[in-house]
Amino acid sequence: MKQELFEQKNQTHWDSFTEMLGSLEAKRKKDKKNLQSAEFPAKYRLICHHLSIAKTRGYSPQLIQQLNELMKRGHRQLYQYRNLFFYRFLEFITTGFPQSIRQNWTYIWIASAIFYLPAILLFLLVMAFPDLIYNVFDPHDVARFESMYDPTSDRIGRDRQSDTDVMMFGHYIANNIGVAFRTFATGLLFTLGSLFFLLYNGIVFGALASHLTMLGSAETFYTFVVGHCAFELTAITFSGAAGIKLGFSIIAPGLRTRVQALKESARECVSIMYGVILMLLMAAFVEAFWSSNTALAPMIKYGVGATLWVLVIVYFVFAGRANESRSAL
Repeated sequence: MKQELFEQKNQTHWDSFTEMLGSLEAKRKKDKKNLQSAEFPAKYRLICHHLSIAKTRGYSPQLIQQLNELMKRGHRQLYQYRNLFFYRFLEFITTGFPQSIRQNWTYIWIASAIFYLPAILLFLLVMAFPDLIYNVFDPHDVARFESMYDPTSDRIGRDRQSDTDVMMFGHYIANNIGVAFRTFATGLLFTLGSLFFLLYNGIVFGALASHLTMLGSAETFYTFVVGHCAFELTAITFSGAAGIKLGFSIIAPGLRTRVQALKESARECVSIMYGVILMLLMAAFVEAFWSSNTALAPMIKYGVGATLWVLVIVYFVFAGRANESRSAL
């Protein structure tokens, strides 16, 4: 193909790519969406292909230089966005997420109380009245849990027919994120949904722990849950706190309209939920590949579990404090 025909055939594409680059280089935020779609990378790859063709066919130095310049500009924009995404993700982990939790400490304490106090109460009640467990679970579920935490089981914390650790990892992700999302989203029902799910999960956890303790499966149960509960239980209470905040913005919007209050709360709550999902991914990984392993000594599991609890507490209490101090100046 002659150069003139090649230019006529592809000039529209080059002009379109040049216009897109101009918008991105002007740093207009709305145009950053071009990088997130498949359009920009596809156009960039086509420019690279055209440059290769021009070099192979020995087209004029001016055309090769033009295409090479477009390729270099596109490369800068493409990888600058990827680096920016990584930076923002790192900033969220080190600063944004823990700051959001501290800024909403009132809701965090409310959610924690609604979860942990019923758990403690049911633990004591089932200890005193063992048959109470059948008011929380039906007999079939009780038998299933007893089997899952049987000290003679090769893999604890799962049904005997359950397959590989990888499959369980996927199961735990789906289950945990499902619980967290329900606990959060139902807060729109004037906080009632979030309150219900926090209360329900606290009751279930306390009753099950008490029953297995009395049954003689205490070590099996606690060595299983101690590894991942720092992430999982904390994440569930955070999702409940976000749901309560969401519902409370509808109940008491203050001087704002309810729609305005809901929008403002939703932005912050969604940010918290991003962090909750990351915590649940970590919990699912530990639960699938560490918690169910019976080859590890109980003291090792207790030690790791205690360490993870300390790290989680230290992270949410201290992470991002330096940035808060600078912002206050």
